[in-house]
Amino acid sequence: MKASEKILNKINNGFHICVGLDSDPDKIPPHLRATDLPILRFNKEIIDATKHGAAAYKLNFAFYESLGVEGISILKETVNYIPDEILIIGDAKRGDIENTSTMYAKAIFDILGFDAVTLNPYMGEDSVIPFLNYKEKLSFILALTSNKSSSDFEKLRLENGKYLFQEVIQKVRIWDNSGNCGIVFGATNLEELKSNIIDFGDLMVLIPGIGAQGGSVEEVVSVFNETNNKNFLLNISRSLIYSDTSTRFSDIVTLRINDYNQKIKQIFSQNYR
Repeated sequence: MKASEKILNKINNGFHICVGLDSDPDKIPPHLRATDLPILRFNKEIIDATKHGAAAYKLNFAFYESLGVEGISILKETVNYIPDEILIIGDAKRGDIENTSTMYAKAIFDILGFDAVTLNPYMGEDSVIPFLNYKEKLSFILALTSNKSSSDFEKLRLENGKYLFQEVIQKVRIWDNSGNCGIVFGATNLEELKSNIIDFGDLMVLIPGIGAQGGSVEEVVSVFNETNNKNFLLNISRSLIYSDTSTRFSDIVTLRINDYNQKIKQIFSQNYR
């Protein structure tokens, strides 16, 4: 199944939550830390607790690469454990000269088995083309991120009067010849979301920054609802997967994702009153 088909199937059924598996050994429940492969066990329990309500999973490579060879093995085993019908995003933020990006794309898509990837467009079109050549995959390109220092570069005003992030969005729409591009737009930039969403077109939007970074589910979803746009994924990591550290943590995580989905459903139902 193509990546775009996976995500559209979920969105059309009202699911927009992307579960961020940023699994930190120091933050997982204490009773798991003494077990064999605690991160893998934690990931599997989170997946079991959320797969009924998740539209996607996003694995941040840093949390696995920092564990060395074992971490890469856990990354791969986690990908294999996720149900086939759910989109899996490799949050690697790659982007390099074309021959290097070709190898990155091969590793992420062919070897590790991800459906999608995050990309840094700083080096321009030839740095992302090797990823876009995988027409059945999906590439989320950084536009306006959720971190505090995003304004250092992403909000620089260009000679044409646009901000740099606005130019990126327009470039991505040009690159989207095969319908396999998306953008990353942080939930902490609510006013920019309101004023730029009309320029997203049909691009799928990955939205980090919900919860721990201060972004609001209700505020972000309301913006999409007001513009009749359902092409978005709300990435929720820390505030979901670490919502409890007891032996019942998976039950609490299930309740939390159900609550998020109910909030989204209620907001979109306002269109039909």
